[in-house]
Amino acid sequence: MSDEITVHPVPWPPAPIKTERLVLREPEVRDRAAIIELFTSPEVGTYIGGARPRDEFERSLPEVPRRRPGLFVVELDGAMIGAIELNRREPEHRSQVRPDAGEPELGYLFLPQVWGRGYAAEACTAALGWFADARPGEPVVLVTQTANDRGMRLAAKLGFTEVQRFEEWGAEQWFGVWSSATPPA
Repeated sequence: MSDEITVHPVPWPPAPIKTERLVLREPEVRDRAAIIELFTSPEVGTYIGGARPRDEFERSLPEVPRRRPGLFVVELDGAMIGAIELNRREPEHRSQVRPDAGEPELGYLFLPQVWGRGYAAEACTAALGWFADARPGEPVVLVTQTANDRGMRLAAKLGFTEVQRFEEWGAEQWFGVWSSATPPA
């Protein structure tokens, strides 16, 4: 992936983004254990194809987590609790929301022990705000399974509006779009 999130470059990395309770920043060496926990958690993997096998994931993860444009670690009181990504959609999943079909997609994962406390909403709102400043008016898309009640509620809270539903990976998927021109619900 190049150093851009959308068709036009966005300076990366930004300064850490601070919210009332959280910090969004680049990954660091100290995040490795939390990254392993995040990607091997059966609860986290429920709606994203399942957890990765722990031994295999540990072997494949570099000692120094890879930094890449669009990836934020979410930190609470000095510890990683989740991650947010703003990445361009893969060509086979382009939705045609934009004329060039290169829309960025919001993705997020949080450790189960912090679910239900509003951290995902707070962190995603901050990431979307940063993106809106960097790329004013550019839409962002989000896909979640309709069975993911929490994901559906968060999409609505963030101001994503439904574009379509479709079947993929053996489940009904919800596809929505957000723009800084559209205020949250």
